[in-house]
Amino acid sequence: MTRARQITAALAGDGSGRPGLIAYLTGGYPDERRFRKYFLQIAAACDLVEVGIPFSDPMADGLTIQNASEVALKNGATLKRILQWLAELTPQTRTPVVLMSYLNPLLAYGYARLARDALKAGVSGFIVPDLPVEEAAPLGSALSESGLALIQLVTPLTSPERLALLCAKSSGFVYAVTHAGTTGGKQALPADCVDYLGKVRAQSQLPVYAGFGIKSAADVAMLAGHVDGVVVGSALIDALDEGLDPGEFLAGLRR
Repeated sequence: MTRARQITAALAGDGSGRPGLIAYLTGGYPDERRFRKYFLQIAAACDLVEVGIPFSDPMADGLTIQNASEVALKNGATLKRILQWLAELTPQTRTPVVLMSYLNPLLAYGYARLARDALKAGVSGFIVPDLPVEEAAPLGSALSESGLALIQLVTPLTSPERLALLCAKSSGFVYAVTHAGTTGGKQALPADCVDYLGKVRAQSQLPVYAGFGIKSAADVAMLAGHVDGVVVGSALIDALDEGLDPGEFLAGLRR
């Protein structure tokens, strides 16, 4: 089974009806030692770990992840180092791992080298929010040759025609952004987002996971049944900053 198909299998659900959970952690945040500790705790509490590659201009991210990226960069986190750390950490868990990165670090690293090193590090796929699907073939081909996923994002502003294209081109799962704007934020989820998510689910042959602005058990309950699962990022980092146990925080989202 390819790594991309392993993602799909892990996120398809266990038949219980309980929503799946993807947890996001910025690579190297707040430092290498605590990143290693948090990674293993988070992997034990969710269905897939999304590790963010810190970047100086994270245009899709809100203040929480922007700050986490800045701290991680100051502490020396790089794509190369994060892959090295994951190579040591992933054998300790069976939970799949994907990397979320803006395009520039991947271009600088080189696609062929990236696919090779990602496989060695136990990574199963990539989310690249600033890579249009029309320009994704070079990276997508390099990843596909190694059995790795290139996960596509859709939003409420995506046209029906483009939604069909993105769902067809995605591998692993489809990432459905709940609202226009950046990650995090204190605003409530849009009341009409469940209608939009239903349209995404109707188009996708893969699991559909909703992300951006999901911060509480009430948010997860609102989306349960409309998607296969949810992605939690900023709220998790906020919880870590408050000294909460990440496993307990994540478990509480699905109660």
